[in-house]
Amino acid sequence: MNTKLVNFIVKKYLKFDHKNPFISISAILAFIGVAVGVMVLIVSMAIMNGTAKEFKDKLFTMNYPLSIYPKFEGAVDKDLLISLEKKFPNLQFSPYLSSQAIIQNGDSMSGGVIFGVDKEKEMKINSIYKKAALDTTLGKYDIIVGQGIKDKLFLSQNEKMTLYFTTIDPSGFSMMPKMKRFKYKTTFKSGLNAYDKAYMYTTIEALQTILKKDKNTYDGIHIYSDDAFSDIILLKEALRNHNAGIVGWWQQNGNFFAAMEMEKKALFIVLMLIILIASLNIISSLLMTVMSRRKEIALLLSMGASKKEIKSIFLRLGTIVGFGGIILGVGLGFLGIYILDNFNIISLPADVYGTSKLPLLLSTTDFVSILVGSIVIVIISSYYPAKKATSIDVIDVLRNE
Repeated sequence: MNTKLVNFIVKKYLKFDHKNPFISISAILAFIGVAVGVMVLIVSMAIMNGTAKEFKDKLFTMNYPLSIYPKFEGAVDKDLLISLEKKFPNLQFSPYLSSQAIIQNGDSMSGGVIFGVDKEKEMKINSIYKKAALDTTLGKYDIIVGQGIKDKLFLSQNEKMTLYFTTIDPSGFSMMPKMKRFKYKTTFKSGLNAYDKAYMYTTIEALQTILKKDKNTYDGIHIYSDDAFSDIILLKEALRNHNAGIVGWWQQNGNFFAAMEMEKKALFIVLMLIILIASLNIISSLLMTVMSRRKEIALLLSMGASKKEIKSIFLRLGTIVGFGGIILGVGLGFLGIYILDNFNIISLPADVYGTSKLPLLLSTTDFVSILVGSIVIVIISSYYPAKKATSIDVIDVLRNE
């Protein structure tokens, strides 16, 4: 292959064609379209990944990596807890009791779920609880509530409020709910409105007394694990002879994350179509170049240029335009991520998304997928016009043009 000849003609054809400006304009539009498509894809995937990670981190903390639950009343007890702590020293365990409750302060009321926990054990597995309880001394009937509950009931520190529990006892001919006065100590803020408006924490001893629970039995055990996907298998084996089951955080929120993943794939396909549409301009630009340079191509073929060299010329033209757009798009994409990450251009409602800052995270897999997909589209778009250029009838063109 005559590389010098190919390079010379490619440089010539890349120059703006004043006789046929539409050809050059079409190439410029293809270049810009590919760049914009790649840029939008990179920024969009970073936002989707960042949002998913932000939700995952919040849910990971509030829902716990793993949770053991009883299949029958009293199946999760202190003996099981001690056994698991000995068998899995690398894991952190926090037993709990839970109940639905209504909290009243003056004329204001709010419903939610109250958890009775061991302060020291819970702080080891729940960073949000730890932040609230670390410097707080908790008495038996002291309570920590979510920011949403505090705001709704206008609570002040050490203020007394009444809790009504849904567990009821028969009293004569009527059923009376249990109620108990608690002292408000502090507030936690998870960043997720659903939890901040519904969750409350007290001591495990308080719920044992109010709900008349055996001191050695629990409603479940929350577990912190760095590798929940592997540890759940080992824990299932350890619980085989106990009437208890175990569930992972991803199983509790599977539909939510499956929907997010589906949305991400759909967005990827739609935005990749932008690059595909932009690449149609590469096809049209190259085809117009082929038609306008038919005589030159015929002369090159008649003077000994091979079809491989002619094909190489137009493949290079298409890939230069397309790859140039991809490189520019990658640069603009990372610039966009940097600007969005360092400047508060877009502010999110924190009670909905868990953070006011736009979360951004571009995974290596997504970046490689964008590059590979874009490159494949550009090469395919360049191949057809290049193939068309080699099918010119030399004698017919030279006779008539």
